Order: sequence, then structure tokens, then C-alpha cells
Amino acid sequence: MPRPERVFRSDAVILRRQDFGEADRLLTLLTPNHGKLRAIAKGARKPTARKTGHVELYTLVDMLIARGRELHIVQQAETKDPFLRLHEDLLRGSYASYVVELMDRFTAEQDPGRGEFRLLVQTLGWLCDEEDPRLVTRFYELRLLELAGFAPALHSCGIGQETLEPRDQFFSPADGGAVCPEHHAGFERGVPLSLNALKVMRHLQTQPWHVVRGLQVPGPLHHEIERLLLAYIAYLLEQRLQSVEFLRKLRLEEM
Repeated sequence: MPRPERVFRSDAVILRRQDFGEADRLLTLLTPNHGKLRAIAKGARKPTARKTGHVELYTLVDMLIARGRELHIVQQAETKDPFLRLHEDLLRGSYASYVVELMDRFTAEQDPGRGEFRLLVQTLGWLCDEEDPRLVTRFYELRLLELAGFAPALHSCGIGQETLEPRDQFFSPADGGAVCPEHHAGFERGVPLSLNALKVMRHLQTQPWHVVRGLQVPGPLHHEIERLLLAYIAYLLEQRLQSVEFLRKLRLEEM
């Protein structure tokens, strides 16, 4: 088996960055062919460094990366798409922070992945351009869960496996998704799931973005879907994400 190249060029989206040493930054990157990587951008905190401004959160960057034993080294970095609106609009930027944090939590280092990079780049673009960032985020959650192997069951009961009838159901994170009323009565797990919420979630889970982008979801219905998906994600990760709490506070302030 041939040894991997010591230096390689790759597109990357910056998921996370931390101060490292006196002037460096430790970056968590998502790449299309090498999966998630951790790399040092040396001197990136110096105002005069060439990398400064090219290692911002949730930006698409062209990088030249040198492999290291534990941490890689960013030798060159050039911004390809800064997704400017996400840095200028606090609410949209908060959704972007959630999107990259979720990707970070659901991906393993150096796993080539199954389409996560493409989904992330598309989602950041949609968050810039589309009218409803909430709908973009719900679409992203369901598609990322599918790629990660945790797609919620929305067509059959998570307990009995029988096909769900067109009526109100229940949703149980512990049982992997929707649960029919009969099994809910026996196990008493889950919270109410309206038929309309089930229909919208199925639509988002199975249809491409160009089909669902015009979907008009009333506020209360969207809140129901958001609450169910966030509970499911928190169950899988065994904690709530920091970006979720910040986003919730920000939306309350804007009401």
C-alpha cells in the first residue's frame, strides 16, 4: 500500500479554532478526501501573517497541509469562499456556528466521510442566500443524521417496526424516532408528534433541497419540529450543544 504524500493540497472548512502557543492557531478542519483533521496554523495570530484572515470560522479555504505525527501543519491558506453574510449577520452566523459544531460532533478524525463536506459547504451557502435559515438548518440536521447513520425512523414505528398510519404519533429519541400510539401506551416513552410535523420531517428527509426550499412552515409547527430534532440530537450526543443555547437566547432577544 503506497504511503500517503507528506504534503497535500485540499479544500477545507474550518469547524473550530483555538489559540495555541504564543502566536499560532489550532484548527479543526473538514476536508473532502481526508475527513476531519487537526492542524496548526503557525503565526496566524500575528496581524502581519499571510495566514491571518484566511483561517476564519466556517470559511472555505484552499490549503497546503504538511502531515505531522499528531498535528498537521498549514503551510499555505487562501480563502475560496468567506461566506461573508454569515460574518455580517449575527443570527445567520449563529446558525452557522451550530452547523459546524454539529458537524464536528458527528464526524471522526481522518474518516474520509460519505458526503459530509459537500453537505456542509452547500449548507453554509444556503444559510447565506436563503430566506429562512431555520428551514436550511432542519434540512441539514436530517441529512447529517442520515450520513452519520442515525436517521430518525419516520415511516415505521421505532418499537414495533410496523408502517405508521397517517395520524398523530409520538417521538422517542430512545427508540430512534416515531412511535405509534399503541406502543407508546405500552412503553410510555416519547412526546407527541403531530401528523403535520411528521409530514414535514419526512419531506425534508427524503427530498432534495431545490424541492423543499420553498416550503412554508408555520412558526408553531417549525418550533415543534425543532424541539423534537434537538431532543434527538442531544440524546445521541448525551449533551446539548453550546451553540444551541446561544441561538435560543439570541432569538428571544429579537422577538
